[in-house]
Amino acid sequence: MENLSHLLVDPAAWAALATLIAMEVILGIDNLIFISILTNKLPEAQRARARRIGISGALVLRLALLGTVAFIVQLTTPLFTAFGQDFSWRDLILIAGGAFLVWKATREIHHHVDPPPEGDMFGSPQAALAFSAAIGQILLLDIVFSIDSIITAVGMTEHIPIMFAAVIVAVTVMLLAATPLANFIERNPTIVMLALGFLLMIGMTLLAEGFGAHVPKGYIYAAMAFSATIEGLNMLARRAQRKKKAAGNA
Repeated sequence: MENLSHLLVDPAAWAALATLIAMEVILGIDNLIFISILTNKLPEAQRARARRIGISGALVLRLALLGTVAFIVQLTTPLFTAFGQDFSWRDLILIAGGAFLVWKATREIHHHVDPPPEGDMFGSPQAALAFSAAIGQILLLDIVFSIDSIITAVGMTEHIPIMFAAVIVAVTVMLLAATPLANFIERNPTIVMLALGFLLMIGMTLLAEGFGAHVPKGYIYAAMAFSATIEGLNMLARRAQRKKKAAGNA
C-alpha cells in the first residue's frame, strides 16, 4: 500500500503510465482489426456479443499474464538452437500466431475476391459452430498479442500496478472502439481489403520477430497510417464524385 501511495505522487510513474497506455492502445489496434473483421462474418445478432467476449478474453488473459510476470519473462529464455538461431517459447508462440494470422488473412482475402454462393455463409445448422469458431480464433490471437504486449510492458516499467492500470485502460478503449470500427469496416468494402492487408503484414511481422529479425513497430504503424490516409482520401474523392453526379442528375 505504501508503494502504491508512492507511485501516485511520482511524476515518473505517471509518465510511464501514459507511455504504456499509448503503447498498449497502439498494440491493441492489431487485435481490434482482427476481432472486427472476424465478428462481421457472424450473424448480426451475435456480433456485439462476440466482440464483448473476445475483448473481455483479452483483458482476462493480460491481467492473468501480469500475475505471472516472472514466468512470462522466462519465455524469452532460449530453448534450442536451429540454423544458428536461438528459439524461445516467445519465438515459437510468435511464429505460430504469425502463421495463423497470415493463413487467416489470406483465406479472408480469397473469400472477398471469390465469395461463396449466397446463403452458404450462415446456414442455420452452422450458426452456433461459426460463433464458437470465431470466439476460439479470437482467443487464440488474444494469447499471442497478450504475451507480446506483456513482454513489451515488462521492458518499459518494473511496477506491476502501472502495468495493470495501462492494460485496463487500453482494453477499455478497445471495448469502446470495437463496434464503431467494425461498423465502419462493414460499410466500406475497400476498408475490409485494406484491413486484411494490415493483418497480413502484422502476421509476417510476427513471423519475422519469431525468427529473430526485429522489425521496428514504428515502421509498421507508419505504413498502416499512410495506407489508411490514402484510403481516406480515396473515400472523400468517391463521395465528392457521387455528390457531383447526384447534383447533375437533379
